[in-house]
Amino acid sequence: MKPGATGLQRIIDATGYSMQGLKAAWINEAAFRQESILLVVMTVISFFMPVTKLERLMMISSLFIVVIAELVNSAIEAVVDRIGPEHHELSGRAKDIGSAAVFVALVMVAIIWGSILFL
Repeated sequence: MKPGATGLQRIIDATGYSMQGLKAAWINEAAFRQESILLVVMTVISFFMPVTKLERLMMISSLFIVVIAELVNSAIEAVVDRIGPEHHELSGRAKDIGSAAVFVALVMVAIIWGSILFL
């Protein structure tokens, strides 16, 4: 068993680590900043659209998935870069797959928003 905090202290510690991760992503990742701003702007815009609460929830949720995918992609890139700067097929594949996850999430946003607003 791994030693460490338990109970409420573990939750407090985990929240602190999460905040550190968000801060690091904001400082170091332009794509994360852009997608986070997109999340805020599009969320506000969604409240002025003639959609149901469930549709709005789907629209906003899809934006959060983009941000989540970007965080995972950034983490993958950081680990790969930590290993070394030399080119390796598996390192490139890992980065490409992380990028593909963000792309698929963005396509999902386009499909959800487009379906709700234009169909």
